[in-house]
Amino acid sequence: MAEETKEAGRKTRIAAVGDIHVKETDKGKWVDFFRKASEQADVLVLCGDLTNTGDEMEAEVLAGELKACTIPVIGVLGNHDYEKGRHKLIRATLQNENVHILDGEAYVVGDVGFAGVKGFGGGFDKHMLSMFGEGAMKAFVQEAVEEALHLERALTRLDNEYDNLKKIAVMHYSPVKDTVVGEPEAIFPFLGSSRLAEPLNRKQVIAAFHGHAHIGTLEGHTSAGVKVFNVSKPILQKAGYECPFYLFEV
Repeated sequence: MAEETKEAGRKTRIAAVGDIHVKETDKGKWVDFFRKASEQADVLVLCGDLTNTGDEMEAEVLAGELKACTIPVIGVLGNHDYEKGRHKLIRATLQNENVHILDGEAYVVGDVGFAGVKGFGGGFDKHMLSMFGEGAMKAFVQEAVEEALHLERALTRLDNEYDNLKKIAVMHYSPVKDTVVGEPEAIFPFLGSSRLAEPLNRKQVIAAFHGHAHIGTLEGHTSAGVKVFNVSKPILQKAGYECPFYLFEV
């Protein structure tokens, strides 16, 4: 776990967006976006689906565009980044001293700790899938359980290694039903899982950011009142954000 210092007493401004789906033909498209984020925020959070088809060439284009970003970048991968099984290569392509792609790890900027996982599906609340039946169904649920455990461990490390740290969670899949409302109900189990909300509540996280549900809802909260923001780029554009990132101050 690494950290960067920040001027004492000043709030941290977080710019958050998900589902940017960078393509090989996008060279030059994102420079202004990253410059504007750098001007308005202290940290840029990228909530998965960083590439369009999970190709390393797309990641190379994004890595070049991210050079315009002068603030720390904290991100996670999404299902699109896993599409071709090249997620490890994509992560390695993007990762550098300024870009931190988290997978069950944490990164600290000043007095704010960021814990990141991809997350997974499984459904919400009373309709959450249980580990019962065929092996394939058990494996699906187990993936959701393991992602929640990775998030819990990252948040626990922040608690163990720092005092009075403000905690932010970054993921691709949603931890609550609130922020996927608008999507067809039939696909809710594939958009997130309440298992991801449990560590947010236990560890008193201030806010969680995710993407994935392109026609969901911007804001929601967990049962314990943790703020949850679906910052998928299409949602931010629909909400009228001219430069599609959500600004949050902590």
